[in-house]
Amino acid sequence: MPQQTATAPHEQTAAWAKVIDHTRCIGCHACSTACKSENQVPLGVNRTYVKYVDVGRFPKARRAFQVTRCNQCENPPCATACPTAAMHQRADGIVDFDKSLCIGCKACIAACPYDAIFINPEDHSAEKCNFCAHRLDVGLEPACVVVCPTQAILVGDKNDPDSAVGDIVGRQPVAVRRPEKETRPKLYYVGAHQATLDPLAAARPDGGLFMWSEQGDVPHGVPAGNPGHANSSAAAVLSYDVPHRAPWDYRVSLYTWTKSIAAGAYVAPLLLLLFGLLGWSDSLWTLATPLVAMLFLGLTGMILIWDLDHPMRFYYLLVKPQWKSWLVRGGFIISGYGAVLAAHLAAGWLGRPELLKPLAIAGLPLAVMAAVYTAYLFAQAKARDLWQSPLLPSHLATQSVLAGSGAMLLVATVVAPGAVTPLAWMFAGAGAVHLLMTLGEVTLTHGTAHAHLATLEMTRGKFSRYFWSSILLGLIGLAAPWMAAPAAVAGLVGLLAFEHAYVQAGQSVPLA
Repeated sequence: MPQQTATAPHEQTAAWAKVIDHTRCIGCHACSTACKSENQVPLGVNRTYVKYVDVGRFPKARRAFQVTRCNQCENPPCATACPTAAMHQRADGIVDFDKSLCIGCKACIAACPYDAIFINPEDHSAEKCNFCAHRLDVGLEPACVVVCPTQAILVGDKNDPDSAVGDIVGRQPVAVRRPEKETRPKLYYVGAHQATLDPLAAARPDGGLFMWSEQGDVPHGVPAGNPGHANSSAAAVLSYDVPHRAPWDYRVSLYTWTKSIAAGAYVAPLLLLLFGLLGWSDSLWTLATPLVAMLFLGLTGMILIWDLDHPMRFYYLLVKPQWKSWLVRGGFIISGYGAVLAAHLAAGWLGRPELLKPLAIAGLPLAVMAAVYTAYLFAQAKARDLWQSPLLPSHLATQSVLAGSGAMLLVATVVAPGAVTPLAWMFAGAGAVHLLMTLGEVTLTHGTAHAHLATLEMTRGKFSRYFWSSILLGLIGLAAPWMAAPAAVAGLVGLLAFEHAYVQAGQSVPLA
């Protein structure tokens, strides 16, 4: 095996790559079991596994295999999304992980277009195939390479034309998975069937009934059948696969809702101030606004910590930040926004309304950034095409005005009756814009099959009851100028239902 050696500054750095020759693979699972033994991978999760797809119809049928694992991308989205650099890229190109830094946020899982990362159920940290880096570092081949009985797995330096891997990649037809994601995978397939490479090309069996296993509906996972129809005209059906779970559950849906209220509860009254519909010394602005915003900002923080698999490490976001991650950037935005709200509350409590104007200069942009940074966080989840919309920041800003004006409308009915009418009209206006943007999202043609199938799952599939409930409740919310509090409650509940449908449907399309 070509071994990595020290190079002079002008020489090209070694780039480890792997070739899997499916003209040789016999689907024996030796690589899977060797990986589990070498890396002590628990039952129920896999760093590598062999997917089976039956292609054709009897009597003209064949079984195709695909060895599935981390693609060791040159541009790894998991490393960009990881907030603590627990998932990182070494100088030799291997994407490795440090479990001592992992906070269990699952951002790396959401970012991986290949569904190659999982949370270890024993230590609650993210892991995946890392080329058996500990073996490569001492001159040994990865465990899967050693045990493969047909030499279907090769590892070597892609930049070395004299290596077997360099020769194959440079001279033979090879394929990679999902090249449109621009991750530049370094896992190359020779002779792999398209029905195995494309996760949508083969139908999933009804009821989740696979060879040797029954998956059914995996809790918080991909439904038993593909959303919509299979993507291939060939007769192809999965015959063996492993469970695939969506990384972000209802807590992320709830977090987007509470954060919208936290941001909008500041923006909505401030808009009334700017239009002369509220006074700087009114109690709705001096006390109620910071109290409501801080309450929901605190709930947002607690939900984020609750969603971590290592909740006691939440402070790593602030003390060990990886600045490309929007989870880190969002954490600092929320912290800054919380500091402004605390100062606002103190000034209001001490009867110093003149201090609120300079605070608003910082508070407004921080509130807006708190509302929209999730769009950039979702954009780093490159695996999920539904979330890659350039309109998502403006949609989240609209939702924050909707949520904030609704929450403050309920408060105003008690503490500031004079502000009820303008807040009601603001709520209805933001609700109308939100409904129009939502209907545009689901009726316009999407650029990829993944986004289209996720939309179908949201509007016609597993999450359709949440989506259409949100539309109905949103329409009721438009009556806020005449129904005030009841319409505000309906609109807020409808927004929560929409957030759940959108976040969960975005994760419903199979990736592997």
